[in-house]
Amino acid sequence: MPKYVIEREIPGAGNLTAEQLKAISQTSCNVLRNLGSEIQWVESYVTTDKIYCVYNAADEELIRQHAAQGGFPANSVSKVSTIIDPTTAE
Repeated sequence: MPKYVIEREIPGAGNLTAEQLKAISQTSCNVLRNLGSEIQWVESYVTTDKIYCVYNAADEELIRQHAAQGGFPANSVSKVSTIIDPTTAE
């Protein structure tokens, strides 16, 4: 499945409590269960005013459906074309 990076603009995201992040995660997982096996949440990175999420999904439309059904912004959805890491330099 293709991999996507989603940028979610959420002012104050870095100040969300563990309980608030848990609630957001639970909402996301509930929506994912309803959407089926063609979309998977890999991980997310919380910064000051944004959350960057990594998903595997059959297509961008599933990413956008997840955002709409969960009430999450999806300000930018980018399909990953290649992954590099320190071993790429070898």
